[in-house]
Amino acid sequence: MPPPSRRPKGDLSDLNARIVACTACPRLIAHCREVARVKRRAWAHETYWGRPVPSFGDAAARLLVVGLAPAAHGGNRTGRVFTGDSSGNWLYDALHRAGFANQPVSTGRDDGLVLTDAWVTATNHCAPPDNKPTLDEQASCRPFLVEEIGRLSRVRVVLALGRIAWDGWFRAMADAGHPTPRPRPDFGHGVEVRPFGSAGPLLLGSFHPSRQNTNTGRLTREMWHSVFARARERVDALG
Repeated sequence: MPPPSRRPKGDLSDLNARIVACTACPRLIAHCREVARVKRRAWAHETYWGRPVPSFGDAAARLLVVGLAPAAHGGNRTGRVFTGDSSGNWLYDALHRAGFANQPVSTGRDDGLVLTDAWVTATNHCAPPDNKPTLDEQASCRPFLVEEIGRLSRVRVVLALGRIAWDGWFRAMADAGHPTPRPRPDFGHGVEVRPFGSAGPLLLGSFHPSRQNTNTGRLTREMWHSVFARARERVDALG
């Protein structure tokens, strides 16, 4: 297989294969496997994925969605990022409303979901204990996002879900050769900036659709759908 630099930019199957095979973070690998062994009672009959979860979507995407990490009983169970938990329900419903997905729900890798013009990734591809990857674990996983930035050549809009995704994207851009502007734009829900001018995509910020945010009213459906409607408008306007 040719090295990534010599493969077509639109072909990310090799990257996803390397994500799944990664063992760089022993604590996270052990946690993913233990969760898959013990399981949750509701899914005791299922065979958990239990390893790093690849990115998902259209390799010709103009919208890049960056999350935090797979959920222990979501992506770590199903093998698809943002699938099988409430955060995924929020995400794919919004992508469907905005015309990026063919259906509003995602329950597993074989449910027929297809994304058009959107690619979904995360700053970490392993489910971390308490949803908190360490800084070293974030750094170990960052080269995957750096490579996605280089190979998803049609991306016009990046939507960062949460502060860690926002920070991770800026760090990945720096590693990809785009020095962080000073002062760096602060994260916030609904923030819209063009931090690298014509050399980089438009960046949108949104609270992550975790239960901590959705159950408390910090993130409402109206707020959430408004961000995706804006992402749709910006993607279409930027061509």
